[in-house]
Amino acid sequence: MSEPSVSVTQLIHHLELINHTPEINTDEILVTKPDINRTALQLTGFFDFFEAERVQIIGFVEHSYLEKQRHDKQLHDIIDKLMSYKVPCIIFCRDLEPNEDFLEAARKYGVPLLTTKRATSDFTAEIIRWLGVELAPTISVHGVLVDVYGEGVLIMGESGIGKSEAALELMKRGHRLVSDDVVEIKRVSDATLVGTSPAVTRHFIELRGIGIIDVRMLFGVEHVKETQSIDLVIQLEDWNRDADYDRLGLEEQYKEFLGNKVICHNIPIRPGRNLAIIVESAAVNHRQKKMGYNAAKELYNRVTGNIRRKEEENRKEQEEQDNKEE
Repeated sequence: MSEPSVSVTQLIHHLELINHTPEINTDEILVTKPDINRTALQLTGFFDFFEAERVQIIGFVEHSYLEKQRHDKQLHDIIDKLMSYKVPCIIFCRDLEPNEDFLEAARKYGVPLLTTKRATSDFTAEIIRWLGVELAPTISVHGVLVDVYGEGVLIMGESGIGKSEAALELMKRGHRLVSDDVVEIKRVSDATLVGTSPAVTRHFIELRGIGIIDVRMLFGVEHVKETQSIDLVIQLEDWNRDADYDRLGLEEQYKEFLGNKVICHNIPIRPGRNLAIIVESAAVNHRQKKMGYNAAKELYNRVTGNIRRKEEENRKEQEEQDNKEE
């Protein structure tokens, strides 16, 4: 799996940055680290443990230091050394502009100099968030991802088992399609997986015997979605009469993607089962569990409570019978 990256051009367009070095080809410069570095220590000449692969940020404090020391020959050499590390780019916040020393060194080493009007803290938070999503570890899995009542449900199973047909029925019932056949999964945090569709197949569903249909054109834009967190996995499998299927759901089963575990239900398929209703019910039940209500545990508590009451009644009856005999 290749290391994810974004170009500086993408960075400029998404964050609405101004490029002060248009002669440098930003399409070929890639950012691979989902974090930033404030260059305060480097501007004093301290380059130990310097994270040169990160996007470099200069705020009001660093810029004020540069203006105060701008006639210092040593600072000129420090800026030249900073650029020699070939950092991906340097971004000045608060609409501050780079001085001539920076521009000269940037053109010499091919380092883009960019500016933003946003405050340093706000911009830093936004660029870290955006890079965290764009550079998140990614895998592709075979399945269908749908948004059912706000819950991201990933339907998996062997080819031809009925995943796309279930998704189509869910679209007719008012839910939204994210991806059919191939789902790209990103691990954006230790607790969150986000799924999306490859650009080539986005909004399309393949139905065996019919062909390709465009969900957006057929049902409308309200029935499609670009991205969705993955909250639940439905694993479809052929019905096996001899298999021992879970009928209560007291113990959760999980499926792992990129080190994150997602609750998984194995659903046996045979003629007559309405997959769309089953998926809807699983999504609503999952939401109830997140809100603190577990139907399986509630039934278990009722049954065990009823057994305890009967045992207590039997014990009392036995005690009364023993007292009468005495």
